[in-house]
Amino acid sequence: MIGWGIGAALGAAAVWPFAVEAMRPRMTRTRREVAPGQFTTLSQGVTHYQWLGAEDGPVAVCVHGLTTPSFVWGPVAEELGRMGYRVLTYDLYGRGFSDRPRGAQDSAFFIRQLDDLLEDQGVAGEITLIGYSMGGAIAAAFAGEQAGRIRQLVLLAPAGLGHDLGPVADMAVKYNLFGRWMMLGFYGKSLRRATEAERGLPSRIDRMVDLQIAETRLRGFAPAVLASLRGILDEDLEGAHRNIAEAGVPVLAVWGEKDEIIPLSCRDTLAEWNPDAHQEVVAGAGHTLTYTDTDEVMAALRRVL
Repeated sequence: MIGWGIGAALGAAAVWPFAVEAMRPRMTRTRREVAPGQFTTLSQGVTHYQWLGAEDGPVAVCVHGLTTPSFVWGPVAEELGRMGYRVLTYDLYGRGFSDRPRGAQDSAFFIRQLDDLLEDQGVAGEITLIGYSMGGAIAAAFAGEQAGRIRQLVLLAPAGLGHDLGPVADMAVKYNLFGRWMMLGFYGKSLRRATEAERGLPSRIDRMVDLQIAETRLRGFAPAVLASLRGILDEDLEGAHRNIAEAGVPVLAVWGEKDEIIPLSCRDTLAEWNPDAHQEVVAGAGHTLTYTDTDEVMAALRRVL
């Protein structure tokens, strides 16, 4: 009986994270009714997008990061609009109001989504491409393949040059099935704890912490993060950055001095791969610089754009 009980407990523990994930609420049409912006069906699923800023002018496309969807661009998009830019933001698959397709989330996956969206929106000319965190890796991968479409590339605390996402994410990448078990069972809680610790930070986005936490409770979020960790965030992007340098695409990289996720030492890696990249550091800023240090970020952008 004792052995049977132990076996049952182990079995329950083994399936628990998968059962919890299956019971999480889906992204439904009802949930999408409260979304700002619009939706379009692309080759890999429904994508939520929004045009912000000026009604006419050069196009700036903003790509968000691993866990925080397109609402992270609100303050930056507002300022870019004042500079005369038409700003296109969108939710990467697995985040925000976009679909949650299964499968790998490597650079090809994200490049295809951006390609599809630009074609769908009739954006044919050169763009200013701005990537934050994992969005910086996506932007670099896109620009490395299609440098001729990029007027300027802006990388804000960009991934793809080294990162530290914590022990749960690290184990999830290293171990296949156990990593998935860890991710589904513990990553959401770990991320919520880390996000709560930022509640006291000044923010240009209302209820930023609540919005971030709400993301972790939806079905498909944790699997999407895992697919990205094992996909684009595990890729070597040196070739992309060297292609960007060779093509002569103007690059601005902005780093947070106190960033513990994308450490400032990554600046040296970018300088090695692309010596022509213009780099600036926001004093005292962490990884949240897009919404906690918007003025400093925009000051750097105004000096270059």
